[in-house]
Amino acid sequence: MNLVTYPDRDLMFIDLASKLAGEIEAALFHEDRVSLAVPGGSTPGPVFDELCAADLDWSRVTILLTDERRVPPDHERSNERLLRDRLLTSRAAAAEFLRLVPEGEDTSAEIERLKTILPLNVVLLGMGADMHTASLFPGSPQLADALDRHAPPLMLVDAPEGLEPRITLTAPVLTGAMSTHVLITGDDKRAAVERARKAKPTEAPVALVLGDAEVHWAP
Repeated sequence: MNLVTYPDRDLMFIDLASKLAGEIEAALFHEDRVSLAVPGGSTPGPVFDELCAADLDWSRVTILLTDERRVPPDHERSNERLLRDRLLTSRAAAAEFLRLVPEGEDTSAEIERLKTILPLNVVLLGMGADMHTASLFPGSPQLADALDRHAPPLMLVDAPEGLEPRITLTAPVLTGAMSTHVLITGDDKRAAVERARKAKPTEAPVALVLGDAEVHWAP
């Protein structure tokens, strides 16, 4: 794990957006299409505000979410809604968005679409204080299956505390990414990521990616 610390969040958001743009640009030099997977939630919003204006050939970039609540795309808790408001805008409006939420319980069509862009080029992840990442939650009844090296690339999973069910990228996809970044803020998550470094993925799912990830933290 490479931990990058910043004196404040604004500087972190700007620097991280620049790094992501640089990695996308480098990948575009030798690939026809490049994939970028990002989290939902409020924390990455300022990164998206910076990244969407980057001078890239966005028409050759496919953007997808690392996980999503199984709600309509215009729902107030939809991660896609955040993306459309803050990332799929400005220059990045030319990017392709790959929606992975199925209409029902059958994910076969979404899995086949996802397979066409694997391995992912650039992945940005968040982490909860419980050390979950994407929608891989400690204690989830589907966690062991999602962590298995033979897991399908996409799985329907339950969320804790009665929240909306989710769909998430699984271990083989996240560990197979060419470049991985984890964005965290605050002292509680700094302490959590340090605990995760010494834990098993079954206890701290984010540990799955920490070995090869660059972790960005600001107080």
